Amino acid sequence: MNFTYILEFIKKPQIYAEGNAVMWTDDHISKQLLDVHLNPDIDLASRRRASIESTVDWILNSVNLEKMNILDLGCGPGLYAELMAKRGHKVTGVDFSKNSIEYARSEALKKNLDIEYVNQNYLELCEENKYDLAMMLFTDFGVLTPIARKTLLQNVYRALKPNGTFIFDVLSDKDIELKISEKSWEMEECGFWKDRPHLVLSDSYYYPKDKVILYQHIVIDDSDNLDVYRFWTHFFTSDDMKKMLVQEGFEEIECYNDVLPDIDLWNGDNVIFCKATKIN
Repeated sequence: MNFTYILEFIKKPQIYAEGNAVMWTDDHISKQLLDVHLNPDIDLASRRRASIESTVDWILNSVNLEKMNILDLGCGPGLYAELMAKRGHKVTGVDFSKNSIEYARSEALKKNLDIEYVNQNYLELCEENKYDLAMMLFTDFGVLTPIARKTLLQNVYRALKPNGTFIFDVLSDKDIELKISEKSWEMEECGFWKDRPHLVLSDSYYYPKDKVILYQHIVIDDSDNLDVYRFWTHFFTSDDMKKMLVQEGFEEIECYNDVLPDIDLWNGDNVIFCKATKIN
């Protein structure tokens, strides 16, 4: 085992430095993610079923249009998309994970739901004036770098019809220091990261000026392969979001911090829901 190599990776990296591995396209991890997505009792890859249902109710009551054409960005296995389609709306779900999209397609076919699923990076979205509502849920927006966030907002603005609505959620910067994880390690014979024996070294690094925490996991298997997964997680205020949305042309911007139940540091008023409109 090359300890010098490992020591280089456990130093606090320059902000937005990439790891050498991607979770969403790894065949083993994507299968584990799908299982976590579909567990209705935990808030990991998706929120609990009750929170998903109440969020869908809140979104549809907020927009209050019949027969909408809806874009679900980062749709995963289609948990929100299915509920929207069952209410009579046409839904397009976009996700980077091939495994999740294949599962979602099979479920939509089985349940005869009007949903189109696209296996694509939503940063490459190029549709125009097509959707009444775009949504991006479970704080996906906050894992994007500032440049990627700008691209995403421009893509959404272009894809919406005039008077179309964008609804998404972000993590509040309230109690941000409490969200820094302690250094830890674990040894697994077979687990989330690998289907063979492996060691996981986990740590987090706080960048206060940018209000971002890096959650890093170094995964080492018995062949000394070293995979570094980095998740840059940003935290915001309502004013941060309004400024960002105005810069990309959105209007009628509203922020809410009472959509989710107050369960833990990742729910309740620790999550801000944003609603913005493309007027022209």
